[in-house]
Amino acid sequence: MSKRPHLAAACAAIGLLFSSSLLHAQDVTTPAVTTQTQERPVAAPEADAAANGDAQAPAPATAEQAPPTTSTDTPAAAPDATAGSTATGDATAPAEETEFAEALEERQSSLPHDLSPWGMFMAADMVVKGVMIGLAIASVATWTVLIAKIFELGAAQRAASRAVRHLTEAKGLAAAEELFSGKRNVPARMVAAARQEVDNSDAVLDFVSDGGVKERVASRLQRSEVQAGRQIAKGTGLLATIGSTAPFVGLFGTVWGIMNSFIGISQAQTTNLAIVAPGIAEALLATAIGLVAAIPAVVFYNFLARAITGYRQALTDTSAAIERLVSRDLDVRRARLASQRGARQDSTLVRIG
Repeated sequence: MSKRPHLAAACAAIGLLFSSSLLHAQDVTTPAVTTQTQERPVAAPEADAAANGDAQAPAPATAEQAPPTTSTDTPAAAPDATAGSTATGDATAPAEETEFAEALEERQSSLPHDLSPWGMFMAADMVVKGVMIGLAIASVATWTVLIAKIFELGAAQRAASRAVRHLTEAKGLAAAEELFSGKRNVPARMVAAARQEVDNSDAVLDFVSDGGVKERVASRLQRSEVQAGRQIAKGTGLLATIGSTAPFVGLFGTVWGIMNSFIGISQAQTTNLAIVAPGIAEALLATAIGLVAAIPAVVFYNFLARAITGYRQALTDTSAAIERLVSRDLDVRRARLASQRGARQDSTLVRIG
């Protein structure tokens, strides 16, 4: 009987060593359950040894059955399930990112990459493109009117200045006609109109006052001035129209382009600047072209208005010089007539005496 406690202790020691080796092997594969596995095999042999005090039930069997308990296997299975779900989520996330990247790339591939003025014009909406074409035509018309009026006004002002100088130096209307013979400018037509009116009134000049003739000549000269001023001002109304309406036409193109940009944002379902920027750039290009057409039109209109005012003033001076010549001719005619009448009276008195 004295050997049984020693034998039981020896068996317990062997079982403890065997269970420790098994626990060490499980610790390498599943580190999360090492503590729980080590506590149970150690406590079970000590409790059996203390309760029974003998080794009727072999301790090694208990040690062999302890490792494959469900308490150690169950916690190890849970991390495997979690890892599987994590792996599935990781696999789904890259797929979604790939689809988003492909969709973004497809949207960006449809965007215009040439943001030069010509590239933006070609990529613009039809309405915006029509606005740009109209404003470009208006700009060309502005420069055309300016160039044409510069040459026309220059020639007309030089002719009016020479006419005023020649009419001031002339002794009468007949001398002025000789100076302007063969010419078709406005001063020559004014001199011809004055001569025509004097010739039409020649039959009554000896019997009536010359006030009516002067009024008729002034009226014809005034109408010639108005006609010449209207003729020289042709085209400037177009400049005024372009200067006042071109900014608003460009603004219409801008509003239309920005509206299309917002529509594109709603369709693409993104506020990425790469999607919004081309449409806004096209819209702003329409505004820029409108300003390019409007600003020169306003400047040129003011310039031509001042030049036309100076030309009309030169025509007024021409008219005044012609009226002076007509008045001088009438006075000379009246003086000649008075002298002839005086000579007749003297001859009559001589014959009577």
